Amino acid sequence: MKIYLTVLFLITLCASSAIAQNKSAYTSSKTGACRTISSDSGGAGSYEGECPGVGGYKVRLLEGDIRQTINIITPAKKKFELNFWGFYGGFSSIGEKIEWRTKGGVPVALIARFNVANAEDSSKNTSYLMVSKIGKTSSCVTDVVKPQANQNEKARELADAAGGKACLEPSGD
Repeated sequence: MKIYLTVLFLITLCASSAIAQNKSAYTSSKTGACRTISSDSGGAGSYEGECPGVGGYKVRLLEGDIRQTINIITPAKKKFELNFWGFYGGFSSIGEKIEWRTKGGVPVALIARFNVANAEDSSKNTSYLMVSKIGKTSSCVTDVVKPQANQNEKARELADAAGGKACLEPSGD
């Protein structure tokens, strides 16, 4: 009987810790996967598109002057500007895949690749992972993960702790 209760306790403990862990869901930010809201090919061009998200959230992809950023649109249609282009001023693009960290199917954080052209040589990019907390009343960038070994794993760790962090202010580097 004692062994049975011990085994039952361990199974319950493992199951509850697995339930509490955040999970990843992925959506595309490729132009073809997004609904075009506006597009202008004049000059440096501009684009605004709405991409599917998770749990009723959407991503608004914005491009202007060869720079990109994203906004988060909540299920209640509230918009939160993540202002990626305020962190790095060079020409930039968003990666083709967005990772949503969810808890119980509800988004709690977002990880997006942000490729920024080198100011001296625009053929060279630096690829950052922008970590943002996601919520119904606020969403903002909490961490920027610079290129490094295990960059994706580091971003996930930071995303899972993002809810308790303050928002980063864009530095304009």
